[in-house]
Amino acid sequence: RRPCFRVCYICGREFGSQSISIHEPQCLEKWRMENNQLPRHLRRAEPRKPEVLTGGSCTLTAENEAAYHSAQAQLLPCGNCGRTFLPDPLIVHQKHCR
Repeated sequence: RRPCFRVCYICGREFGSQSISIHEPQCLEKWRMENNQLPRHLRRAEPRKPEVLTGGSCTLTAENEAAYHSAQAQLLPCGNCGRTFLPDPLIVHQKHCR
């Protein structure tokens, strides 16, 4: 049986139930630093932890799904092909996309 992992709502990576509380503040601070270094037109709104209604046996699954969608919402689409990237890889991709 696979251990219960939680998905970070910022980066979309999986962490154990104890380490997610350590990871999220550090990940958010890293996100803020990287976002402030981007050109103004590529800056994004700060991600918010998704609210999931509790009550039921699938709360961890629902929380993880909401966190995953929150992390995916941070991706930016390429203006040429429509693929989504994080901001730094998007800049590199746009130089070569036709």
